[in-house]
Amino acid sequence: MNFSDLALAEPIARALNEKGYAAPSSIQAAAIPPALAGHDVLGLAQTGTGKTAAFALPMLHRLAADPKHRIKMNTRALVLAPTRELASQIAASFQAYGKFMRLSVAVVFGGVPIGRQERALAPGVDVLVATPGRLLDLVMKGACDLGRVEMLVLDECDQMLDLGFIHDLKRITGLLPKQRQSMLFSATLAPAIEQLAERYLKSPVKVAVQPAATTVEKVVQSVVHVSQPEKLALLAHLLDQPEVASSIVFTRTKHGADRVVRQLAAHGLVAEAIHGNRSQPQRTRALDGFRAGTLKILVATDIAARGLDIPAVSHVFNFELPNVPEQYVHRIGRTARAGRAGVAIALCAPDERPFLKDIEKTIRMALTPAPLPANFRDLVGKTAKLIKSNPVAAEPPREERDFARSRNGGRPGRDPRAVVHAEGRPARAPAGREGGREERRDFGREGQPRRDAGQGRPAGGRPPGRPGGGFAGRREGQRRSPAGR
Repeated sequence: MNFSDLALAEPIARALNEKGYAAPSSIQAAAIPPALAGHDVLGLAQTGTGKTAAFALPMLHRLAADPKHRIKMNTRALVLAPTRELASQIAASFQAYGKFMRLSVAVVFGGVPIGRQERALAPGVDVLVATPGRLLDLVMKGACDLGRVEMLVLDECDQMLDLGFIHDLKRITGLLPKQRQSMLFSATLAPAIEQLAERYLKSPVKVAVQPAATTVEKVVQSVVHVSQPEKLALLAHLLDQPEVASSIVFTRTKHGADRVVRQLAAHGLVAEAIHGNRSQPQRTRALDGFRAGTLKILVATDIAARGLDIPAVSHVFNFELPNVPEQYVHRIGRTARAGRAGVAIALCAPDERPFLKDIEKTIRMALTPAPLPANFRDLVGKTAKLIKSNPVAAEPPREERDFARSRNGGRPGRDPRAVVHAEGRPARAPAGREGGREERRDFGREGQPRRDAGQGRPAGGRPPGRPGGGFAGRREGQRRSPAGR
């Protein structure tokens, strides 16, 4: 099949031709025809298979075939995405495919001032791409009306559920017209996804292009067994190899990502971190530099494992193995994109071997064992000296130190790493911090599914076992401001 066989509107076909797109991917070939016919669609495909075009092209075709005047604060097409980066990427795809249309596209997410987004929505838009939390904020402020939405897409739906968006989704869909076309895309078909499909889709056409939790065929996967304290020496050695042109290093926690960046800097390796505690300008700057090639190493939590399309990634390093095996599939899907080959190397400590076993069971193959470098003991000694001589690289993040002092009655000197939660629980965002509330709503704890409000404490609320919500600052006598409640 070619795109010409789909009989898309002329402006869309011209944009595809200009980008050199001739044949649709498997998910596009399966999902676009029923979507063009007006059916609801349930799409199952791994990240990197072209899901964005699978829903964007039929939505644009409908907009082109039935042009209407924009109505203030309204939108005709709504796409919900779990993360800011993915929302921005989807909006850019709509603009590229609709280049030759009179198309208005807006993207809204947390972590940035809301006023600019209110102004963008004021005249009405054709396509709105949003994270659920910020969209509800705009609706509550009266800046956005969802009463005329004709098309709805829930993208990376399994990740939205993992991040605790189920109640936000229920509120948003309750504001939409019942007569609409809906499409849901997910990498897996868990029972919760099936329930969502039954709730929001009407007699959907189900399209699945490959089994759930399979890995990209062109990724060469291997594992190196190494102790946790010696991982940094091995990582620095691997990153310094000439064949590593552009790489993403994955950690399980935000603090771990920051620590890896500092310790790589001690080796003379420039890296940037991207995770939920980074401000939106910081994350945008890191991603832009990585895409442009001026930044060669990106250290990320699982926030970057889903949906981001960066074709030039040559290597993915799992500095810490994920405790959810499907997340490994999404991580290594950042390489071997757009027909390229890629390499994924996992660094496995002894206590991570159960995670490795689960991963190999999920992907139905064993990772190829790779040996340590011949001079590895020398590399470990060199790393220890570099970090010892670099106080910034040696010390734990400020959040860990503050949390440790609060647990230790404010007394310094105790090893902070011995009292930090196993998953690197972050301190509560300070009052007035840019994007603090939306940050928690959009991402939750890195790598951990959010708990629904009906199952214990509300998401983003008071930590368990801490009456009164006291964190480090309050334990040290600081008065909590009303804005921080």
